[in-house]
Amino acid sequence: MAVTADRLRRLVPSGKPAIIAPIAESFDRLAARYDIATRLRLCHFLAQAAHESDGFHTLTEYGGPAYFKRYDGRRDLGNTMPGDGARYHGRGIFQLPGRFNYRRYGALIGVDLEHDPDRAMEPSISLAIAFAYWRERDINVAADADDVVRVTKLINGGRTGLANRTRLLAVAKTIWV
Repeated sequence: MAVTADRLRRLVPSGKPAIIAPIAESFDRLAARYDIATRLRLCHFLAQAAHESDGFHTLTEYGGPAYFKRYDGRRDLGNTMPGDGARYHGRGIFQLPGRFNYRRYGALIGVDLEHDPDRAMEPSISLAIAFAYWRERDINVAADADDVVRVTKLINGGRTGLANRTRLLAVAKTIWV
């Protein structure tokens, strides 16, 4: 079940090598630590990561300052200061937004993301954040049930991109057999 750069390119052939290579390099070691130890868990995790990162093309949310204003004042995200929306917009393979999330997941992985949010775009840190998020949200339960709708809701909060996530999951299942 190893995650290699070649296998990730089979999942998303146009993914950026600068993102794929370091993710492949760190994946198996971190997966063991976060109990992503079954085929279904692995396939669901990678399908969600591939979707959220636009096929491993980006580790930062698309948009600019005007777009990120939608996160300003979002107390549920911990964005209480002017400009927090842009400063703590979605980054990483799961595009996690919000000052609270940067503080929380930074503490869990031992990186001060609140004071240096751009570090969340480093592929290996991005992967560690995603694993910590996955474990904290107990997403293995939904993955074990092969419930792509529930996994998507736990990652994204809704059903955004469900068709693509389902397609990526089907592809992943042909790669990791």
